[in-house]
Amino acid sequence: RALAALPPAAHQAARARLLATIALESRGTRAERGPRAAAQAEEIARRLDDPALLAFALNGVFMQTFHRAGLAPRRDELGAELVALSARHGLVTFEVLGHLVRLQARSALADFPGADEHAAAADRLAERHELPLAGVFAQWYRALRLAATEQAPVAEAAYRAAAARLEGAGMPGLQAGLLPLALLCLRLRHARPAQTDEGIDWGPYEPWARPLVLLAQDRPGEAAAALRLVPEPPRDLLYEALWCLAARAAIAVGDRETMERAHAELLPAAAELAGAGSGLLTLGPVSGHLDDLTTALRRPR
Repeated sequence: RALAALPPAAHQAARARLLATIALESRGTRAERGPRAAAQAEEIARRLDDPALLAFALNGVFMQTFHRAGLAPRRDELGAELVALSARHGLVTFEVLGHLVRLQARSALADFPGADEHAAAADRLAERHELPLAGVFAQWYRALRLAATEQAPVAEAAYRAAAARLEGAGMPGLQAGLLPLALLCLRLRHARPAQTDEGIDWGPYEPWARPLVLLAQDRPGEAAAALRLVPEPPRDLLYEALWCLAARAAIAVGDRETMERAHAELLPAAAELAGAGSGLLTLGPVSGHLDDLTTALRRPR
């Protein structure tokens, strides 16, 4: 309503901020309005040559780069521009954001040395300017790195330490269910069944975890039924990871329809690490999941 109330040719900076806000707030949805608002905000900000406005608009564009799998290279480009723009104009919070975006993107592309550099840069800026939340993300990234490169017990301990740091950090949307999900991904990477402890709070990830938990409890019929109820993952940083969880369950119960859908959705991310684009967790190379899906789909019906 505020956007509609603005005169079309006036208050362009305010229009761009409102459009970028729409892009930010519609992240994870399939609505066309979000990408359109992000593009319009970016165009106005570039035309006005306003660095702070452009940084805000680029954040909106970043939030709308999850409409399909495999977009880590595009997010890396956005992060690089955010870092360069913000460093030139003293926009510290956006500079930190740019490093975190690149940390996530380089993780997805299995470039851990590159991601390490951005984690260190974010840490330095956060310490200098008293931005503690950046350190939380950097710690989760380091747990992810261990999950991708070290033995499971080492990674599990790092995840538990990172989760403890989320307590009181003011990010309840990130905290809910994240540790169980990270540990589930770690277990699957090491060919172990899902954890089945009573009382695990899976948070918003419960639909994708439930079929795997039921399989671990040797209840394949119920797992197949639960898999049929799994929704399409939100279009966000965990899109590929949640599709991989659905793929693992689908292979186990012989759900060809879900296998075919998972293969189609994951194919654009064949060169990436599943889930690593979140900077939080990983299920290993997407290519491995695609190979397993291809093999399962070739089996006789």
